[in-house]
Amino acid sequence: MLEFRYIELSDKEKIQRALTVSDFMGCEYTFANNLAWRRLANSKIAFYKDFYICGAFGNESGCPSFILPAGSGSYSEVISELKRFSDDNGHPLVLTGVTESSLEMLNELFPDSFIAAEDRDSSDYIYLRSDLADLPGKKYHAKRNHLARFNELETQFSLITENDIEDCIVFCTDTYNSKGSSVHSAIAEQFALNTYFSNFRELGLSGAIIRSGSRIVALTIGERLNSDTFCVHIEKADTSYAGIYAGINNLFVRNCVNGFKYVNREEDLGIEGLRKAKLSYHPAFILRKYTVTFK
Repeated sequence: MLEFRYIELSDKEKIQRALTVSDFMGCEYTFANNLAWRRLANSKIAFYKDFYICGAFGNESGCPSFILPAGSGSYSEVISELKRFSDDNGHPLVLTGVTESSLEMLNELFPDSFIAAEDRDSSDYIYLRSDLADLPGKKYHAKRNHLARFNELETQFSLITENDIEDCIVFCTDTYNSKGSSVHSAIAEQFALNTYFSNFRELGLSGAIIRSGSRIVALTIGERLNSDTFCVHIEKADTSYAGIYAGINNLFVRNCVNGFKYVNREEDLGIEGLRKAKLSYHPAFILRKYTVTFK
């Protein structure tokens, strides 16, 4: 029987082995994300043979949901085991973040056994690394203008080192306090940020900052997602500095995201402004995701 518990930093090696085998492109499939965002929906993990399973047990509906297991072995077997667990707890099995290729696999293994609904708000924006670095052609004309305005500023770009961690936490805390939000998602984000920075080296993260004088005015962090994709987890900036987001985005990709074909800049959560901003960078494609509910 599956036994779910809270994720710990010591789980990294075992979880990473399973994630590497599956080589999924969705932003759910990084150890750092699973560890950092565990408070958002009361996430817990379990292992079944050589599969890693992450579930959200704090959904408003009261029904737990799970990302498609990662690892090696029989998907028919591990999904059946998850279905038994859900049935025993009085809920249908719900899988989230299911991509189109995984949906095809589920249809082959469990025909006419579930309902699939597209979850546009959770679909990931996938960009060519070369597009974000070079901003080529007419479609990036506006972005090049934003970058030109940024380049007029007297700022300093650098990679995050151990000496910057405390300043990064202060910058994120000040940004959170300035918004004055006490909603659960904002509190969970602040917990995630502290987790990223407090375990920066252990999690194998990469990051960069922009300073104006001694003060951080922008930062970003991310990590390898799969064999050809880098995932950007966090990007924050002081918008009183013209073109600052264009600056941190471009400089980070050019200096830190080498050896990858794609950059996953995660979902837009259905936030209109965020969706507009992500679309303005012209993704190579949107990684469409579905929620699968078994009958």
